[in-house]
Amino acid sequence: MKFDLRELALFAEQAVTKAGDRISELRSREKIEVNYKDAGELVTSADLLSERIIQEAIMGTFQGHRILSEEDGVHNWDNFKFDGPVWVIDPLDGTVNFARNLPHYGVSLAFALDGVVLAGAVYAPDLNCTYVGIKGEGSYCNGERLRIRKCTSLLDAVIGTGFPHDPAKVQPAIERVNRLRRNCRDIRRFAAPTVDICYVASGKLDAHTESLAPWDVAAAGLIAREAGALSCHVQAVPDDIPKELYGEEVVFTTPGIFDDLLTLLRMESE
Repeated sequence: MKFDLRELALFAEQAVTKAGDRISELRSREKIEVNYKDAGELVTSADLLSERIIQEAIMGTFQGHRILSEEDGVHNWDNFKFDGPVWVIDPLDGTVNFARNLPHYGVSLAFALDGVVLAGAVYAPDLNCTYVGIKGEGSYCNGERLRIRKCTSLLDAVIGTGFPHDPAKVQPAIERVNRLRRNCRDIRRFAAPTVDICYVASGKLDAHTESLAPWDVAAAGLIAREAGALSCHVQAVPDDIPKELYGEEVVFTTPGIFDDLLTLLRMESE
């Protein structure tokens, strides 16, 4: 099964741009309806609109391809079969930011074949940034080639992280932040990991680490790796889940601090 990766990347870019512009316009002209999912996580009318736009584009162009999306009711995604062509959607990452008119949010779409991410795009409308990645061909922001920042010391590193929505799981994340803060220059928490991981690709951050879902890491992870970042996990990845689509305790980092950062995070988890 062969695909034109540039065509797939262009499709992903066009889909996220259309969805992102529509939800940005929606927010500007009417009140956004807000509801709650499990563990108090927000879902808005914009999330659902964005998902519908992207799903309709996929179904109209790639019949027979399967879709994994954050908002389509796939809560037990660890039972999802990643074989064959699969599109992975995060229709609105950073929903709280979006709902409060903060600019740090994004729309993400990736194409994976047998669990390997081949093309993807992340669009941050309010930041005017469109990130695109093609496996083996690099990654770009608004057409400009992305390169990681060369950093060789944790003491010089600025690292992004985040917190889980479930309050019961917050304490380990706080402990991680404390350890990171003692051992690096500073930390950032922007609360939209698809964009945060792209910041690693563009050199704004030297690393990003937290526990995420497939739709958070699919497109952004490819974009970071194609810019020269390394990715791994603090703990072992289950055998039946592709590494590129597994987000638990994930790490994206510039190579120069890879060993020290992973050692630090694994010490924390012991």
